Amino acid sequence: MLINEQKILPAIRSMKDFEKMLTMNYEYGVFLDLHIGMVKSVLNLAREHNKKMFVHLDLISGLAGDEHGVEFIARYAKPYGIISTKGSALAKAKQKGLVATQRAFILDSHALSRSVKLAQKADPDFIEVLPGVAPKIIRVIQRETGKPVFAGGLIETKEEVTAALNAGATAVTTSDVGLWKEFAQN
Repeated sequence: MLINEQKILPAIRSMKDFEKMLTMNYEYGVFLDLHIGMVKSVLNLAREHNKKMFVHLDLISGLAGDEHGVEFIARYAKPYGIISTKGSALAKAKQKGLVATQRAFILDSHALSRSVKLAQKADPDFIEVLPGVAPKIIRVIQRETGKPVFAGGLIETKEEVTAALNAGATAVTTSDVGLWKEFAQN
């Protein structure tokens, strides 16, 4: 479950970006916007390249983002982990031996409170905080839940990545290939 020293989690939106990620020295990544028909083949390819991939369950076209969707994806495609906003999906992922990441959109204090309660109930392995450009929220989520935090959304510069990491984020999820290259491990 450890992300090691990897500070960027490449978020894959296209096959072209996936091909770039495969050539880079990243062990972990996140698939966004996948079609259900592609899930198994891209995860198999990732495994062939020793990549551990999360799939964003809520963004797989053609698959329900619920506990039945988790059961299917765990058996059919065997990702390293899932990302979801749904507590039932997170609990089922953990039950199936997948790493569970709660995606939390923190828009206001009410959303913050709801996200903390969901994390306390679902007990995810990680929490992805969006937007990731809010260092204060990263610290609060980490303090209130005791969970490692990924920062994602609206992060566009090296300075924003550094600020999120300095606020306590374990890693930053980004689809910005330029940032992947900037933080690539040699």
